[in-house]
Amino acid sequence: MTTWSTTDIHDLTGRTAVVTGANSGIGRAAARALAGAGARVVLAVRDTAKGRDAAATMPGATEVRALDLASLASVREFAAGWEGDLDLLINNAGVMATPFARTADGFELQFGTNHLGHFALTNLLLQHVTGRVVTVSSTAHRVGRIDLDDLNWEHKPYRTWRAYGQSKLANLLFTAELQRRLTAVGSPVLATAAHPGYAATNLQFHSGRRALDIGSWVANRLIAQDEDGGALPTLYAATADIPGDSFAGPGGFMEQRGAPKLVGRTEAARDTAVARRLWDASEELTGARFPLSAAAAA
Repeated sequence: MTTWSTTDIHDLTGRTAVVTGANSGIGRAAARALAGAGARVVLAVRDTAKGRDAAATMPGATEVRALDLASLASVREFAAGWEGDLDLLINNAGVMATPFARTADGFELQFGTNHLGHFALTNLLLQHVTGRVVTVSSTAHRVGRIDLDDLNWEHKPYRTWRAYGQSKLANLLFTAELQRRLTAVGSPVLATAAHPGYAATNLQFHSGRRALDIGSWVANRLIAQDEDGGALPTLYAATADIPGDSFAGPGGFMEQRGAPKLVGRTEAARDTAVARRLWDASEELTGARFPLSAAAAA
């Protein structure tokens, strides 16, 4: 059976890509591969010093710009500074299983960063996008539930993994509704999603719980693939010949490792009614709205 790898990425000379969270982990690996294929890659990162260190290890044309997805002011500043076409937007940055905290705008940290920050960024940049929007989700979407009455954990007891699962389920519902809206206005832009499986990155070490961090360290050494392997589904979703609203993940051991392929999702991730209601709620929370019309997309 033929398997997909970075050698299958077509020539991206003349294309521009933005990768959020590209200073480490699968974001860094994806940015490196895209730059190696000829793309001009903008590393959109919270820590620009770390971003410059990462960019220094990459071939081709790279640029580092500040972006904190936990701050709508930062998201708006980044988008306002963008000029020209954007061929590929990769919504990769995220936090996982963090202690309870709130973003600068008062959102629960995981939902605010993983979903709302990328929701606002995408809509604010969408008039520039000519190719694809790829959003990185997780198999943890399977434990997620969208609580439209309490998206930001203001009333119910906080559950770390439930909050992470909600944010990753939101990523898939966002992708589906974004593709529906793009299709409705006749836009050629595609919205796709990916999950990395189990990749050994620093994402696992911000839980605030020593026992969980130690468990993650052991699992990283025994089970996980490296960041380059973890980035393959993202790169597949970004460059392979696949339809909109596709979901890519590893094709090996329980979708945790191996070459990428299209994978399934839960019934909750296919709920079009919830996707539309989540979109409406996200617009109200962020003030960022779908900017395209049929005339503009033509």
